[in-house]
Amino acid sequence: QVQLVESGGGLVQGGGSLRLSCAASGRTLRTYAMAWFRQAPGKEREFVATINWSGGRIYYGDSVKGRFTISRDNAKNTVYLQMNSLKPEDTAVYYCAATSVPLSLTPHDYAYWGQGTQVTVSS
Repeated sequence: QVQLVESGGGLVQGGGSLRLSCAASGRTLRTYAMAWFRQAPGKEREFVATINWSGGRIYYGDSVKGRFTISRDNAKNTVYLQMNSLKPEDTAVYYCAATSVPLSLTPHDYAYWGQGTQVTVSS
């Protein structure tokens, strides 16, 4: 079992930055691909970014490319999402997730989820 806890969300003005963290406990994250998803009210869960176990392969959703950066520190059992140039449309609950399926963009493939952290971007 893997327990994931997100932190770092909050309220920020458009154009600002936030850094989300996802800390894992229970098992090492070293063997898992990790991802961030987000869900806005009334919308489906959306893929944001994923990173393989070593950090050597990364994919981003089209809406965040060039603005967000996913990274991981396996020694700290933590995954990060640096979000720059934030827009009001980035407002959502952000979830981190872990999977044994390499670099999946599909929520269904992720076995472990955090509780989410709210990100609100004002215009």
